[in-house]
Amino acid sequence: MVGIDLIFRIAAIGILAAVVSSILKQSGKDELSTLVSLAAVVVSLLIVIDMISELFNTVRTLFSLY
Repeated sequence: MVGIDLIFRIAAIGILAAVVSSILKQSGKDELSTLVSLAAVVVSLLIVIDMISELFNTVRTLFSLY
């Protein structure tokens, strides 16, 4: 299923970002840790935006819009 795959992909990005972020914080690189967390959020949002775009395209073709 695409839904389960998407959830696992976003969860893996979050877990990886959390581990890298905590390692960077412990080594005293807080700015880089924040940047890694922000990058993970952006990548996750891009994945979600892509899925929303596919949903709108499906709705458009279903109702013959445009």
